[in-house]
Amino acid sequence: MQEYAAKHGFLIVKTYADLGKSGVVAKHRLALGELLKDVVGGEAQFKAILVYDVSRWGRFPNSDEAAHYEFLCARSGIPLHYCAEQFANDGTATSTLLKALKRSMAAEFSRELGEKEFRGKCRLARLGFWVGGVPGYGYRRLMVSADGKLKQVMKSGEQKSLKTDRVILIPGPATEIECVRHMFSMALEGNSYNAIARDLNRSGISHDGSLWSRIAVCSILKNPKYAGCNVWNRTSKRLRTKVIPIETQGWIVKPGAFPAIVDRDTFDRTQAALPRAAGCVWSRDAILRRVRRLLKAKGRLSSTILEKARGTPSLATIRKRFGTYRQLYEQVGYHLSADLEFVGGQLRRSLCLRKELIDRIKALFPDKVTVTRRPYGTRSMLLIDRQFVVSVLLCGPRQRRGKSFWVVEPRPAECGNVTLLCTMNRSHDRLLHQFIFPRLEGFKSHYLQMNDPLLCTAIKLTDLSEFYLTVKRSWTESHKCVQVNP
Repeated sequence: MQEYAAKHGFLIVKTYADLGKSGVVAKHRLALGELLKDVVGGEAQFKAILVYDVSRWGRFPNSDEAAHYEFLCARSGIPLHYCAEQFANDGTATSTLLKALKRSMAAEFSRELGEKEFRGKCRLARLGFWVGGVPGYGYRRLMVSADGKLKQVMKSGEQKSLKTDRVILIPGPATEIECVRHMFSMALEGNSYNAIARDLNRSGISHDGSLWSRIAVCSILKNPKYAGCNVWNRTSKRLRTKVIPIETQGWIVKPGAFPAIVDRDTFDRTQAALPRAAGCVWSRDAILRRVRRLLKAKGRLSSTILEKARGTPSLATIRKRFGTYRQLYEQVGYHLSADLEFVGGQLRRSLCLRKELIDRIKALFPDKVTVTRRPYGTRSMLLIDRQFVVSVLLCGPRQRRGKSFWVVEPRPAECGNVTLLCTMNRSHDRLLHQFIFPRLEGFKSHYLQMNDPLLCTAIKLTDLSEFYLTVKRSWTESHKCVQVNP
């Protein structure tokens, strides 16, 4: 592209690049969105756009989508120049025809690549290897070399670096294994999913720092991997489409692939004892009637009360029907106290502040930092140089016995990460201090003060411009690989 610019008398003044992003969908491509915003909004400080080839717009299943983005640029009076294509950028019928063909070829490339990847994953699943995704409660991922040598237990978010390496599942901590077996024994005694979840929550047992729910319990009791069976391709989401279930004859099944947490007989008897879906769908009116009765009995409402109440729809169903708990409360005539309203406002402002912080760091280091998430998670983290992850933790102030402090509550799944810890003011709309911790392990919550010994392990940032070099140095000094001897 630089050669093309020099040859045709262009000066490159800005580059838009979506590094490591899929070209199948456009919603995750921030740079493409920024380009279109600048062009359509009239804020573009350039007179032409150089594109490497037609596929750089995307490999969309509908090739008209790429044509649409090109049209938006042309309509705004900014011409396009393809630098690596064989056709000329002259708008002739021949060039237009070749361009349309190239768009179709770009989409076909994604489809063919997806088919090859699917066949490769089917082969690995039949061999008993873990193909991808989170291992689940009670298991951990173990990386294995091509010759079968055990290499390393992989932490959450880590990926293998060699194509020849494989991943298998091994039992996790003894506490998680015992919890899984307890869940199966309770199910055999006739307990429902909600009853099991309530029992675990009363016992103070959590998973990934979250309370147990009906769905979380159901996903464990129905998963054959806990009997050592590797089952893959139960659902499909090819080319970023919606998740669709696959018929059982299309599943890839490999018995005895992993060490079983419960024996096969126990798993089969549990499946027979599990409650069958009654086909009941909660309507809005039915939910409102049940919640009004619950309000009359309890005198107040909260997500915890709704979670623990018998005969109440799941929190996921409530959010699907009403959007937010606040909207549900308004319709049943329940008004939050002034203190709860203030806490709710704090939460909303802290979420906005967290997003602003992440966006600012990304803007400061566009080539070094990308925004990522844990599998099936919604909490944003920062991926540095595609090597390691930095968690972002915002802490609000509290008062206790006349002293001020900040409550530090790291997510259990992120304790091993380098962490950017920020303290906030009481309104949760301004950051006060920023610290880099190599990791936050060894506690669930901590009351932090400015003279706290915990800060001796941290590096204080005077400005966010120091972020990249500081986290890079902190990770380099503290990073150690965990090896597993065969």
